[in-house]
Amino acid sequence: MACTSCSTSDGGAPKGCKNNGTCGTDSCNKLTVFDWLSNMSLPNGEAPFDCVEVRFKNGRKEFYRNTEKLTLSIGDIVATEASPGHDVGIVTLTGELVKIQMKKKGVNHAGAEIPKVYRKASQKDIDIWSDARDKEESMKVKAREIAIALKLQMKISDIEFQGDGSKAIFYYTAEDRVDFRQLIKEFAQVFKSRIEMKQVGFRQEAARLGGIGSCGRELCCSTWLTDFRSVNTSAARYQQLSLNPQKLAGQCGKLKCCLNYELDTYLDALKDFPEFETKLHTEKGDAICQKQDIFKGLMWFAYTDNFSSWHILKIDQVKEIIAQNKEKKRVSSLEDFAIEIVAEPEANFNNAMGQESLTRFDQPKRSKNKSKNKSQNPNFKQGQGQNQNQNSNQNPKPEVKRPVIIIKKNEDKK
Repeated sequence: MACTSCSTSDGGAPKGCKNNGTCGTDSCNKLTVFDWLSNMSLPNGEAPFDCVEVRFKNGRKEFYRNTEKLTLSIGDIVATEASPGHDVGIVTLTGELVKIQMKKKGVNHAGAEIPKVYRKASQKDIDIWSDARDKEESMKVKAREIAIALKLQMKISDIEFQGDGSKAIFYYTAEDRVDFRQLIKEFAQVFKSRIEMKQVGFRQEAARLGGIGSCGRELCCSTWLTDFRSVNTSAARYQQLSLNPQKLAGQCGKLKCCLNYELDTYLDALKDFPEFETKLHTEKGDAICQKQDIFKGLMWFAYTDNFSSWHILKIDQVKEIIAQNKEKKRVSSLEDFAIEIVAEPEANFNNAMGQESLTRFDQPKRSKNKSKNKSQNPNFKQGQGQNQNQNSNQNPKPEVKRPVIIIKKNEDKK
């Protein structure tokens, strides 16, 4: 899934997409749509749908009406209506699928407010558009410095130039409302262009910038996800996930959108389970549910006076006890219904190839020749290396025998 501009360069190193997924070949862009009606022809006398879908920087898509009856196909660069001037984008979808997409996005295809396509972009339009795109990164750095100097509690995440270079849209995120009137004056004075500020949410910011999630894949919001549904912590509770904000939050700082993907399946499975707050009344005492296993259909219960000992029951057994409790009957104990789970034996992988351990280099071998050399050296002194022996695990150094000189006093001296 790559185009010619994203292929490898000399030496096998990847070139990288300088367009950030907005290549003209339309093979590695964001939020791409497969035209499964492309190989089907229209009936006789049926006119093609007069609207097209055009994509701009970082997955921003708009619908435009082809009033000039241009022959457009996916990947064509067109000049579209904008206020003021014109914008330049890439056609991503044509034909009847555009009508379906407009209905999905809630856009009335018969309305008069839909902007139109002016023409196919000329080489001059493409050159101006490319030059404007090259200035965006340096402008973003300068714009952030100005915002910090004005002490505004906001983050400028992205800049998008209009196709004719007459207007720049600054996308920013902020916790509270920001008074950026002075900021716009500074931007207009420094960048010499028409300025438009547009606030986006943290999820929209992550969708525009893109990235790699904890699953190792590209972010869903930047590749195929278009609607951002609300995600609650209850979705994690139903799936029995640990309520750890660091694990449940995505790159946008909000709860991950993928928590909703399997939520319906878990809710359907939990319909067969008794309520988690259900108490079981036995002659030995009352028991409270401590844990559930949705996939195996098991529930763990513990007595109120002994929470350290858990008993495993199947769903049918729990329902049987509940039915007896409704008849004001108590079962003898949970031990009569509890089951034992046999632990699976651990797999021991034998070294069939005769290879050595991977940790054989972790602890270096001690050399035995050092102690021999020191003991055989007559010039070795016992005091040398005393501090080294205290910090090392080597054998103590042998003592060197010195010659003893005995001096006798003269006893005959009077």
